[in-house]
Amino acid sequence: MERLERIGKATVDVLGVLLEAKDPQWGLAIIKATGRPSGSVYPMLERLERAGWVTSSWEDEGTRRGPRRRLYALTKDGAAEARKVRAAKAASAGHAGRLTRPVAPLPGVHPT
Repeated sequence: MERLERIGKATVDVLGVLLEAKDPQWGLAIIKATGRPSGSVYPMLERLERAGWVTSSWEDEGTRRGPRRRLYALTKDGAAEARKVRAAKAASAGHAGRLTRPVAPLPGVHPT
């Protein structure tokens, strides 16, 4: 297994799509859901798979028209790690937001 050195916003977005999905997702669906380009999503999925966070398989033949699709899903360990990553990113984003953004007063409420 390969260790993930850096987990950026794009990786968090991809992990979020996989976490929220009930079934394995194909690459184009992940691309559309994240708004990220295929040139970053597919290499990211490969890294996640090498790290043991994601597993992939080919769609069964004959289930639909067109070429077979590669389906991606989080492993049990990958789902646990993805939840940790999302929680850490959310906490750091919330913390940073509190430090850098002034709080607007509520309408009709005057500070004392």
